[in-house]
Amino acid sequence: MTVSIVHAGRTALTATLAIALAACGGGGPSEPPPTSGSPTPTPPAPTCSIANQIDFADDVLNEWYLFPDLLDDTVDPASFTSVQDFLDARVAPAREAGRDRGFTFATSIEEENELIRSGSTAGFGIRLVYDTTNDRVFLTEAFENGPGFQSGLDRGSELLGIGTDAGNLELVSTLMANGGPRAVIDALGPSQPGLTRVIRFRQTDGTIIETTIAKAEFELDPISDRYGVEILRDGGRNIGYLNLRTFIVDDAIPQLRDAFATFNANGVTELVIDLRYNGGGLVRVAEVLGDLLGEGRVGEVFSRTVLRPSKSSENETELFEDEPNALRPSKIAFITSRSSASASELIINSMLPYLGEDDIALIGSNTSGKPVGQFGFDFAECDLRIRAVTFKTVNALGDGDYFDGLASTIPNTCRALDDIFTPLGDPREDRIATAVDFLSGRTCTPISGGPEQTAQSVNPRRVLQPERPNTIQHENPGVF
Repeated sequence: MTVSIVHAGRTALTATLAIALAACGGGGPSEPPPTSGSPTPTPPAPTCSIANQIDFADDVLNEWYLFPDLLDDTVDPASFTSVQDFLDARVAPAREAGRDRGFTFATSIEEENELIRSGSTAGFGIRLVYDTTNDRVFLTEAFENGPGFQSGLDRGSELLGIGTDAGNLELVSTLMANGGPRAVIDALGPSQPGLTRVIRFRQTDGTIIETTIAKAEFELDPISDRYGVEILRDGGRNIGYLNLRTFIVDDAIPQLRDAFATFNANGVTELVIDLRYNGGGLVRVAEVLGDLLGEGRVGEVFSRTVLRPSKSSENETELFEDEPNALRPSKIAFITSRSSASASELIINSMLPYLGEDDIALIGSNTSGKPVGQFGFDFAECDLRIRAVTFKTVNALGDGDYFDGLASTIPNTCRALDDIFTPLGDPREDRIATAVDFLSGRTCTPISGGPEQTAQSVNPRRVLQPERPNTIQHENPGVF
């Protein structure tokens, strides 16, 4: 049996885990997971029985879970036929305490490694929300490499009908009326390459298109070539705009370096960093972004990673490191939403000690509230990775308990609509315009109230997200 622990920091940690499965022999030295993305051979049935996989998950939680006092020790592993159902039951007290809202989950080693390595996943390549008032479904984004974009779907498009063929197309309004968001999710079908759906949709100019679209493997580009990096001009100043879709893809690192080279070449000293749909990903990508924001701070504390007391020997302090194109921005406006989580919040919280009270703001709505992170524990023969909450991150001041989102911890917040009918990167888009207003010293309406109230009062749209997200949806909510 191969048991691996996957860290998301700068260096992979090799550790010996005291985890043993009866069918696999004893534990042994762990290795980082394979990065080739090659399929894991199908293991013998006894090795990969659900009972053995659940036992593995149980051992991971017992040894590594960040909140051991918030595990339900009365749960009987033998009463479950699903690893995820078992995990949900075990961490239920942490969920009720607001400390683990679906952050601990089972996933595929192969699928996650491929997503990290190349950004590859399967689907239409679109991000969806639904209108909670009028039961309508819209795109907030379309990825350039996906079949949806190539068929005419883009930001602001409205889904009108879905069917397996033209003869059984169902109106989205009917699906929502009869089964709510889940009915729409079911109609879109699983993330299976080659699966086709007839989609009727309205583009922002009013054009209605009905076409057959096949799901396909596509690579998620972390920074869009269309609008990911822009130079916004206001009052004779050059403001750098960065839209980072995800931290989960390794290629985000060279793309971030290229973006900051562009900012340097244009004399940028103020930034708008758009993380409105960014559900997080790799801490190592966030650390590089921090370095690029930390010119002159090499050797100072960027963040600290803190594990449970029994694992305190694994605690780490991350320092700013040298990056050739690093900036020392005088002001940063972070565009956020309830989908902004994990590594997105980490970068904002870590920069807070280094910017004056008038020099940092949240724009849009409150963030998710995920100051914790997961290590990955691999049962390699079964293509099973347990992503368990194992650490929290704090900034240089030791602050990091923002489970209700960052809005109450950031000195400036500005409420703004997610204007999905205006392209991302466009200075006329409401959240971008509001961010530029903040940087220019103009006033705004603050974000107020709890995260759920704030999300609804700013924007009546919610992310269309399955109850059990797939690999990409964990880090990129609403992607299909």
